[in-house]
Amino acid sequence: MKLTRHLSPEGPRWAIDGKYLSGGINLGILLAAPADKLPDFLSAYNTGLPALHEQLAPVDLHSEIWASGVTYQRSREARQAESTASDLYSRVYHAERPELFFKAQGWRATGTGAPMHIRHDSAWNVPEPELVLILNCLGQIVAYTAGNDLSSRSIEAENPLYLPQAKIFKGSCALGPDLVLATVDELQQISISLEILRNGQAIFQGLTNTRQMKRNLTELAEFLFEELDFPQGALLFTGTGIVPPDEFTLQSMDRIIIQVGEQRLENWVE
Repeated sequence: MKLTRHLSPEGPRWAIDGKYLSGGINLGILLAAPADKLPDFLSAYNTGLPALHEQLAPVDLHSEIWASGVTYQRSREARQAESTASDLYSRVYHAERPELFFKAQGWRATGTGAPMHIRHDSAWNVPEPELVLILNCLGQIVAYTAGNDLSSRSIEAENPLYLPQAKIFKGSCALGPDLVLATVDELQQISISLEILRNGQAIFQGLTNTRQMKRNLTELAEFLFEELDFPQGALLFTGTGIVPPDEFTLQSMDRIIIQVGEQRLENWVE
Protein backbone atom coordinates (compact mmCIF):
# COMPACT_ATOMS: atom_id res chain seq x y z
CA MET A 1 0.00 0.00 0.00
CA LYS A 2 1.22 3.48 -0.92
CA LEU A 3 0.21 6.83 0.55
CA THR A 4 0.45 9.90 -1.64
CA ARG A 5 -0.41 13.57 -1.19
CA HIS A 6 -2.00 15.60 -3.98
CA LEU A 7 -2.95 19.19 -4.78
CA SER A 8 -6.69 18.75 -5.28
CA PRO A 9 -9.05 21.65 -6.09
CA GLU A 10 -10.00 21.67 -2.39
CA GLY A 11 -6.36 21.82 -1.29
CA PRO A 12 -3.80 19.15 -0.32
CA ARG A 13 -5.37 15.72 0.04
CA TRP A 14 -4.05 12.25 0.85
CA ALA A 15 -4.66 9.10 -1.18
CA ILE A 16 -4.05 5.38 -0.78
CA ASP A 17 -3.04 3.35 -3.83
CA GLY A 18 -4.24 6.10 -6.16
CA LYS A 19 -7.62 6.64 -4.46
CA TYR A 20 -8.44 9.69 -2.37
CA LEU A 21 -9.02 9.34 1.33
CA SER A 22 -11.88 11.22 2.95
CA GLY A 23 -11.43 14.97 3.16
CA GLY A 24 -9.84 16.11 6.40
CA ILE A 25 -7.69 12.99 6.78
CA ASN A 26 -4.04 13.95 7.09
CA LEU A 27 -0.79 12.20 7.91
CA GLY A 28 -0.95 13.23 11.55
CA ILE A 29 -4.32 11.52 11.96
CA LEU A 30 -3.06 8.38 10.23
CA LEU A 31 0.06 8.21 12.40
CA ALA A 32 -2.03 8.42 15.55
CA ALA A 33 -3.18 4.84 14.82
CA PRO A 34 -1.25 1.74 16.02
CA ALA A 35 0.69 -0.01 13.25
CA ASP A 36 -1.59 -3.08 13.17
CA LYS A 37 -4.70 -0.91 12.82
CA LEU A 38 -3.43 1.38 10.04
CA PRO A 39 -4.39 -0.78 7.00
CA ASP A 40 -7.98 -1.14 8.23
CA PHE A 41 -8.08 2.58 9.03
CA LEU A 42 -6.97 3.43 5.51
CA SER A 43 -9.49 1.07 3.94
CA ALA A 44 -12.31 2.60 5.97
CA TYR A 45 -11.53 6.11 4.68
CA ASN A 46 -10.88 5.12 1.05
CA THR A 47 -13.41 7.03 -1.07
CA GLY A 48 -12.59 5.15 -4.27
CA LEU A 49 -12.21 8.46 -6.12
CA PRO A 50 -9.11 8.51 -8.35
CA ALA A 51 -6.31 10.84 -7.26
CA LEU A 52 -5.44 12.42 -10.60
CA HIS A 53 -4.09 15.75 -9.44
CA GLU A 54 -0.49 16.93 -9.03
CA GLN A 55 1.48 14.93 -6.50
CA LEU A 56 3.12 16.79 -3.60
CA ALA A 57 5.81 15.92 -1.10
CA PRO A 58 4.33 13.15 1.12
CA VAL A 59 4.32 15.06 4.39
CA ASP A 60 2.01 17.42 6.29
CA LEU A 61 3.04 21.05 6.67
CA HIS A 62 3.69 20.69 10.40
CA SER A 63 5.19 17.20 10.39
CA GLU A 64 8.56 16.92 12.14
CA ILE A 65 11.43 15.55 10.07
CA TRP A 66 14.47 14.32 12.00
CA ALA A 67 17.72 12.73 10.87
CA SER A 68 20.44 10.32 11.99
CA GLY A 69 24.14 10.74 11.36
CA VAL A 70 27.19 8.48 11.04
CA THR A 71 25.19 5.26 10.81
CA TYR A 72 27.31 3.76 7.98
CA GLN A 73 31.06 3.19 7.99
CA ARG A 74 31.37 5.21 4.74
CA SER A 75 29.79 8.20 6.45
CA ARG A 76 32.13 7.88 9.41
CA GLU A 77 35.17 7.80 7.10
CA ALA A 78 34.00 10.87 5.19
CA ARG A 79 33.27 12.88 8.32
CA GLN A 80 36.62 11.93 9.85
CA ALA A 81 38.44 13.00 6.70
CA GLU A 82 36.75 16.38 6.47
CA SER A 83 36.58 17.41 10.11
CA THR A 84 39.00 19.29 12.34
CA ALA A 85 37.73 17.00 15.14
CA SER A 86 37.96 13.66 13.34
CA ASP A 87 37.94 11.51 16.46
CA LEU A 88 34.51 12.89 17.30
CA TYR A 89 32.87 10.99 14.45
CA SER A 90 34.60 7.75 15.29
CA ARG A 91 33.32 8.07 18.85
CA VAL A 92 29.78 8.72 17.59
CA TYR A 93 29.96 5.74 15.24
CA HIS A 94 30.89 3.36 18.07
CA ALA A 95 28.85 4.96 20.87
CA GLU A 96 25.69 3.46 22.30
CA ARG A 97 23.79 6.70 21.67
CA PRO A 98 23.30 7.65 17.99
CA GLU A 99 23.58 11.12 16.53
CA LEU A 100 20.08 12.56 16.01
CA PHE A 101 19.22 16.05 14.84
CA PHE A 102 16.24 18.04 13.62
CA LYS A 103 16.15 18.45 9.83
CA ALA A 104 12.97 20.28 8.84
CA GLN A 105 9.28 20.87 9.28
CA GLY A 106 7.06 19.47 6.58
CA TRP A 107 6.48 22.81 4.87
CA ARG A 108 10.23 23.07 4.16
CA ALA A 109 10.38 19.69 2.38
CA THR A 110 10.18 19.40 -1.38
CA GLY A 111 8.94 16.47 -3.44
CA THR A 112 10.23 14.70 -6.52
CA GLY A 113 10.72 16.92 -9.55
CA ALA A 114 11.20 20.03 -7.42
CA PRO A 115 14.38 22.12 -7.12
CA MET A 116 16.83 21.90 -4.26
CA HIS A 117 19.22 24.61 -3.09
CA ILE A 118 22.92 24.83 -2.29
CA ARG A 119 24.16 27.45 0.17
CA HIS A 120 25.90 30.46 -1.35
CA ASP A 121 28.29 30.57 1.63
CA SER A 122 29.53 26.99 1.17
CA ALA A 123 31.87 25.73 -1.54
CA TRP A 124 31.33 22.01 -0.80
CA ASN A 125 27.75 20.73 -1.09
CA VAL A 126 26.63 17.13 -1.57
CA PRO A 127 23.40 15.10 -1.70
CA GLU A 128 22.87 12.40 0.90
CA PRO A 129 20.54 9.58 -0.27
CA GLU A 130 18.76 7.95 2.64
CA LEU A 131 16.02 5.59 3.69
CA VAL A 132 13.44 7.66 5.57
CA LEU A 133 11.29 5.97 8.20
CA ILE A 134 7.70 7.02 8.87
CA LEU A 135 7.00 6.54 12.56
CA ASN A 136 3.59 6.60 14.23
CA CYS A 137 2.82 8.23 17.58
CA LEU A 138 4.07 5.10 19.39
CA GLY A 139 7.42 5.14 17.60
CA GLN A 140 6.48 2.13 15.46
CA ILE A 141 7.85 1.95 11.91
CA VAL A 142 4.84 1.91 9.58
CA ALA A 143 6.24 3.02 6.20
CA TYR A 144 9.26 4.31 4.34
CA THR A 145 10.19 6.70 1.56
CA ALA A 146 13.28 8.06 -0.18
CA GLY A 147 15.01 11.16 1.11
CA ASN A 148 17.79 13.58 0.21
CA ASP A 149 19.50 15.16 3.21
CA LEU A 150 21.37 17.77 1.17
CA SER A 151 24.33 19.01 3.21
CA SER A 152 27.04 21.68 3.19
CA ARG A 153 30.12 19.66 4.08
CA SER A 154 32.49 22.61 4.26
CA ILE A 155 30.43 24.20 7.03
CA GLU A 156 30.22 21.03 9.12
CA ALA A 157 33.92 20.35 8.48
CA GLU A 158 34.84 23.77 9.83
CA ASN A 159 33.26 22.99 13.19
CA PRO A 160 30.90 20.16 14.22
CA LEU A 161 28.85 22.71 16.19
CA TYR A 162 27.86 24.24 12.86
CA LEU A 163 25.84 21.10 12.04
CA PRO A 164 22.45 22.93 12.06
CA GLN A 165 23.73 25.43 9.49
CA ALA A 166 25.18 22.61 7.39
CA LYS A 167 21.91 20.67 7.44
CA ILE A 168 19.02 23.11 7.86
CA PHE A 169 18.52 25.65 5.09
CA LYS A 170 16.02 26.32 2.34
CA GLY A 171 15.75 23.58 -0.24
CA SER A 172 17.89 21.10 1.71
CA CYS A 173 15.25 18.40 2.31
CA ALA A 174 13.50 16.31 -0.34
CA LEU A 175 11.15 13.36 0.16
CA GLY A 176 9.07 11.00 -1.89
CA PRO A 177 7.41 10.36 -4.05
CA ASP A 178 5.25 7.98 -1.92
CA LEU A 179 5.05 6.56 1.57
CA VAL A 180 5.22 2.78 1.21
CA LEU A 181 3.65 0.82 4.07
CA ALA A 182 6.23 -1.64 5.38
CA THR A 183 7.35 -3.47 8.50
CA VAL A 184 10.83 -3.12 9.96
CA ASP A 185 11.67 -6.66 8.79
CA GLU A 186 10.97 -5.62 5.19
CA LEU A 187 13.50 -2.78 5.45
CA GLN A 188 16.53 -4.79 6.57
CA GLN A 189 17.97 -5.17 3.05
CA ILE A 190 16.75 -2.16 1.08
CA SER A 191 18.93 -1.09 -1.83
CA ILE A 192 19.85 2.63 -2.02
CA SER A 193 21.46 4.25 -5.06
CA LEU A 194 22.56 7.74 -6.09
CA GLU A 195 23.20 9.12 -9.57
CA ILE A 196 24.19 12.72 -10.31
CA LEU A 197 23.85 14.08 -13.84
CA ARG A 198 25.57 17.19 -15.19
CA ASN A 199 24.70 18.36 -18.70
CA GLY A 200 22.92 15.04 -19.19
CA GLN A 201 25.98 12.95 -18.32
CA ALA A 202 26.46 10.84 -15.20
CA ILE A 203 29.30 12.30 -13.13
CA PHE A 204 28.80 10.18 -10.02
CA GLN A 205 27.08 6.89 -9.18
CA GLY A 206 26.94 5.02 -5.91
CA LEU A 207 25.17 2.05 -4.36
CA THR A 208 24.64 0.78 -0.83
CA ASN A 209 22.20 -1.29 1.18
CA THR A 210 20.60 -0.92 4.61
CA ARG A 211 22.24 -4.18 5.72
CA GLN A 212 25.50 -2.18 5.82
CA MET A 213 24.20 0.07 8.59
CA LYS A 214 26.02 0.06 11.92
CA ARG A 215 22.77 0.68 13.81
CA ASN A 216 19.42 -1.02 13.32
CA LEU A 217 16.28 0.90 12.40
CA THR A 218 14.34 0.10 15.56
CA GLU A 219 17.23 1.39 17.67
CA LEU A 220 17.17 4.75 15.87
CA ALA A 221 13.42 5.09 16.32
CA GLU A 222 13.61 4.19 20.01
CA PHE A 223 16.29 6.78 20.72
CA LEU A 224 14.28 9.47 18.93
CA PHE A 225 11.21 8.72 21.04
CA GLU A 226 13.17 8.25 24.29
CA GLU A 227 12.36 11.70 25.72
CA LEU A 228 10.24 13.26 22.98
CA ASP A 229 6.52 13.02 22.26
CA PHE A 230 5.24 12.88 18.69
CA PRO A 231 1.43 12.75 18.91
CA GLN A 232 1.25 13.06 15.11
CA GLY A 233 4.21 10.81 14.37
CA ALA A 234 7.52 11.78 12.78
CA LEU A 235 9.79 11.11 9.83
CA LEU A 236 13.37 9.97 10.40
CA PHE A 237 16.27 9.99 7.92
CA THR A 238 18.50 7.00 8.76
CA GLY A 239 21.89 8.18 7.51
CA THR A 240 23.80 7.85 4.27
CA GLY A 241 26.16 5.16 3.08
CA ILE A 242 27.00 6.93 -0.20
CA VAL A 243 29.40 9.87 -0.15
CA PRO A 244 30.85 11.44 -3.33
CA PRO A 245 34.63 12.02 -3.40
CA ASP A 246 36.06 15.03 -1.60
CA GLU A 247 36.71 16.94 -4.82
CA PHE A 248 33.03 16.77 -5.81
CA THR A 249 30.52 19.54 -5.15
CA LEU A 250 27.08 20.12 -6.60
CA GLN A 251 26.56 22.80 -9.23
CA SER A 252 23.52 24.66 -10.47
CA MET A 253 21.36 22.54 -12.83
CA ASP A 254 22.79 19.21 -11.63
CA ARG A 255 20.17 16.47 -11.46
CA ILE A 256 20.09 14.19 -8.42
CA ILE A 257 18.44 10.78 -8.77
CA ILE A 258 17.95 8.70 -5.63
CA GLN A 259 16.45 5.21 -5.57
CA VAL A 260 15.45 3.69 -2.22
CA GLY A 261 13.70 0.36 -2.64
CA GLU A 262 10.91 1.03 -5.11
CA GLN A 263 10.98 4.80 -4.54
CA ARG A 264 12.66 7.06 -7.10
CA LEU A 265 13.29 10.64 -5.96
CA GLU A 266 14.57 13.05 -8.59
CA ASN A 267 15.46 16.71 -8.04
CA TRP A 268 17.54 19.38 -9.70
CA VAL A 269 19.78 22.05 -8.21
CA GLU A 270 18.60 25.61 -8.73
